[in-house]
Amino acid sequence: MASPTLLMRVVASAYSVAEKAATIVRKVMAGGDLGIVEKSGANDLQTKADRLVQMSICASLTRKFPKATIIGEEELPPEEVNEELIEDGYCEEILKKSCPAQYTGIKEEELVIWVDPLDGTKEYTEGLLDHVTVLIGIAYGGKAIAGVINQPYYNYEAGADAVLGRTIWGVLGIGAFGFQLTEVPAGKHIIVTTRSHGSTLVNDCIGALNPDSVIRVGGAGNKIIQLIEGKASAYVFASPGCKKWDTCAPEAILHAVGGKITDIHGNSFQYNKEVKHMNSAGVLATLRNYDYYASRIPNTVKQSLVP
Repeated sequence: MASPTLLMRVVASAYSVAEKAATIVRKVMAGGDLGIVEKSGANDLQTKADRLVQMSICASLTRKFPKATIIGEEELPPEEVNEELIEDGYCEEILKKSCPAQYTGIKEEELVIWVDPLDGTKEYTEGLLDHVTVLIGIAYGGKAIAGVINQPYYNYEAGADAVLGRTIWGVLGIGAFGFQLTEVPAGKHIIVTTRSHGSTLVNDCIGALNPDSVIRVGGAGNKIIQLIEGKASAYVFASPGCKKWDTCAPEAILHAVGGKITDIHGNSFQYNKEVKHMNSAGVLATLRNYDYYASRIPNTVKQSLVP
């Protein structure tokens, strides 16, 4: 067998790194002291888990792929990373997959890796543990081409015999794995949106779409999982607030199974290293029937959100 390409090695490494991250997330919670710090306010929190996981992910990936650009959510002072935080394994299953032809010639310095060490921090601090994800998105040429989403607490209410946690991964041109792809029943319009960052605009936009029901959960990673597992038909967030590290990994996984994510105007997201971090014109994502929802976004909402 030919040796795995750079992209498949990065994804296989990110998978193992995300599994390590999940153990850190669970260990911090079990320890009881979350070390909560408010960043810009009560809805923008950082915990000890955010800090340790980002150090673990960034240091582990930098050690293997030193020329790649890695952008993490948390602004942390440079410090020596404890060897206990380093993960140097690879997921063998991913290494065995063939790299799509268009990505075989990628150079390390052309990759931008967007990291959200703990997506759904507020929910983590409130004990809504199934909302929490670890996100590692891989971009090339400004596009999200691969991603890993780990749910540290998947199955946490399923009883003592259940396996805790799971890792979902995907690459454009290969597909996405680690879950059962399911579509919402035909004709059902279920919207998933923010739990803690609501506003009049967010609610007006949802109202205009006339959904059968609305699910309010934390975390962008978690919302995309609702789409790919058939629990919701559209993720609608008519507000600034979401950042590139929130959407990069979920976008790659959603696109790998034929879904679509854009801002409220229908513009695709760019993930090159110079791009601004904020997705200031909101988020619209679907697994199927994107045009149905995009065509129903009110102009008043679009005018309020400048890309």
